[in-house]
Order: sequence, then C-alpha cells, then structure tokens
Amino acid sequence: MTTATDVNQPTLQPAAPGGRRLSLPVLLLVIAGALALTSIVRIITGADGITNVSQMSTALELAVPIGLAGLGGLWAERAGVVNIGLEGMMILGTWFGAWAGYQWGPWTGILVGIIGGAIGGLLHAVVTVTFHVNHIVSGVAINILALGATRYLAPLAFEGLPGATGKQSPPVESLGAFTIPGLSDGLSDLNREGWFLISDLAGLLGGLVTNVSWLTLIAIALVPATWWILWRTPFGLRLRSCGENPIAAESLGVNVYKYKYIAVIISGGLAGLGGVFLSIVANPFYLEGQVSGRGYIGLAAMIFGNWMPGGLAIGAGLFGYTDSLNLRGGSSNVHALLLLAAILLVIGAIWLALRKKYNASAITLLIGALVFTWYATTNEVPNQVVSATPYVITLLVLALSAQRLRMPKADGMPYRRGQGK
Repeated sequence: MTTATDVNQPTLQPAAPGGRRLSLPVLLLVIAGALALTSIVRIITGADGITNVSQMSTALELAVPIGLAGLGGLWAERAGVVNIGLEGMMILGTWFGAWAGYQWGPWTGILVGIIGGAIGGLLHAVVTVTFHVNHIVSGVAINILALGATRYLAPLAFEGLPGATGKQSPPVESLGAFTIPGLSDGLSDLNREGWFLISDLAGLLGGLVTNVSWLTLIAIALVPATWWILWRTPFGLRLRSCGENPIAAESLGVNVYKYKYIAVIISGGLAGLGGVFLSIVANPFYLEGQVSGRGYIGLAAMIFGNWMPGGLAIGAGLFGYTDSLNLRGGSSNVHALLLLAAILLVIGAIWLALRKKYNASAITLLIGALVFTWYATTNEVPNQVVSATPYVITLLVLALSAQRLRMPKADGMPYRRGQGK
C-alpha cells in the first residue's frame, strides 16, 4: 500500500526539461564568449560606457527587482499556478514598504512590503486554487486591484507629510550600501585601461563590489537558496510534483492545495520584496507608476530561464543591463550594441546553416545585414529606440528561446481535490 512517505520515491520525480541543458563549464564558456564579443565591439566603436563599472553597477540595481519578480513567478509556476499578478504584487510591495519604512525604518519597511506582496499572493491562491478561477483572469484582476488600492491609499497616507504628495511618499531612510575599497578601486582602474576582455571583466566584477545595497546581497542569495530548496529537499520535490502531476502527487499523500498555497504566497512575498527594492533602494520613496512593467519583465526572465533559478538570473541580468542603457549615455551605447547584434545574428545564421535550416539561416543573415546597415549609416539612435530597448530585447529573447522551453506540465491547469479517484 502506498503511503505519504513514498513521496521521495523516483516515481514522483518530474520529467527533465526538454532539450539538452547546458553544463556549468559550457555556460561559463558562452558567457566568456559573449563578453569577448562585447569587448571587441567596445574597442571598434569606442563606446567604453557599455562595460564600465558605473554601467554594470546600474545594471545590477535594475536587475534585482526583475529577478525577484521572476523568482516569485518561478515558485508559483513550479507548483502549477500561473502568476500574471506579479506586477500587482510588486505594486503592493512598493506602497507598503515605503509606508512602513517612513514610519518605522527601512528594515521594517522590507518586512511589511513582503507581507503586502504576500497578501496579493494569498488572494491569488484563494481565487485560483480554492475557487478554480482561470489563472490569467485572476492575475490581471490582482494587477488592476493593486493599482486601484494604492492610488486610493496614497493620498490618505501621504498627503500633508513633508516631501510628499498624493502620488508620492516622504523619503525613506537609506538602508546603506557597501563598497570593498581596495578591490573596487583596483577594478575601476583596470577597467579604465581599456584592455581587451580584461578591462571588460574588471568592469563587470567592479559593478558587483561598488556601492552595493544590502538588499541586493539578500536578493542574490535568494537565487541559490531557491534552487537548493526546490531541487534538493523533500519539500521542494513535493512542491514541484504539484506542478507536474498533481493527481499522482495526491495519490502519494501530498496535500496539493497546501503546497500550492505556500508556493503562491511565497511568490507574492518575493514580488513584494522586488517592489520594496524599488521604493527603498532604487528610489527612497513610493511613487505611483514606479513598477513600470517590471513584474511582466520578471515573468519573461523566468520563461527565458526555462523555469530554473540560474537561467532566470541570467535573464534578469540581461534585461537589467538593457534597461540601464536608458539611464547612462543610452543613445551612443545602444548604437554600439547594434554592431554586437549584427555579429550575433551572423553567428546565428552560420549555426542554423550548419544544422541545415537554410531558410531560417537566410532570414537571420538578412536581418543581420539590415542591422549592420543601420549601424554603419548612422551615428546614434533616436531616444525613443533607447527607451524601447528593454521591451524589444524581452520580445526578441522570448521569441528566439521559445523552442527550447518546457514549462511544468500542469502549469495553469485547473485541479480539484480528489479528481483522480
């Protein structure tokens, strides 16, 4: 007779994602190759800003809320619940974090912001898990509800306070940041030398040790922590089984509803933490509209990462980097990256040709030629293109990576207790 302890048996192991997964050495080699190509482009174009320490530091700061939202989506979807409501949960996190942070300090603001996002997650769980409402409909409703609730609460809480308006909170006390003095200065000096690859690597590492918020460290630590919990513990196995085959999980004694609730509440808390980062670290105040679609981009980063924490972190870094171009000399840097895009498209065309996909190779080569022509015949790109770059990159990355993706098998599917009997 099967008992609840059998949940650790191989029969419950979720299937491996489709397609071959990159090993760590191969992944590091791909990253090194991308960095080398970027270095070549920097030397050719003279756009030193694309890999300097300030650029990388800004990119890290912008990647953190995207990554936290993506982690939130990962927890929910690994349990089989699609969480389109990440945007609304981030909005709740920004408001609650700034409100509590102003009154009781930033660390209290972080805790309350997480609770605010978790409340949004709980609502999503009640609607989707208990009442079986379509997950997309519930997520969109939460986004609308969160926006409306914060617009109503902001004037009540902030109007009349010093430095505040009906759409903005008073400034919140800084969490503080750290810089490793000797290492940071040395990497900055090395980055300014302009050497091939070495200076670019110094810029990347320098951004990780210069003016880094303590909340950034917490966010980075959450990536391996999520991997360990979900892939190396019995709890994680049970939770993932609910997203792969909830009927089989229930037959082995797993309380599917409980694990879905836990996952979606944690999902909301992580998204709320991403919102707190925006209202306490990125800007020391709540401001209406400051989330600006980062919840959706976090969802895109999760999909790009194939529902895995490591891939999600790379996706968040990519989107954070492209977003940073909009803040630091965006026009010249984006113009330089047109050359990088053209080179990557040519490499992609060659790879497709080697796989005997000649039509796709020809189309890719043509697009690469058009991008190179754009680069060669202009000296800068319009500001509108710079502003749209993060969203264009999001669409392109999802389109190009779609064939290798495999979501959890029961992701978004309705489930009722006892339906397998």
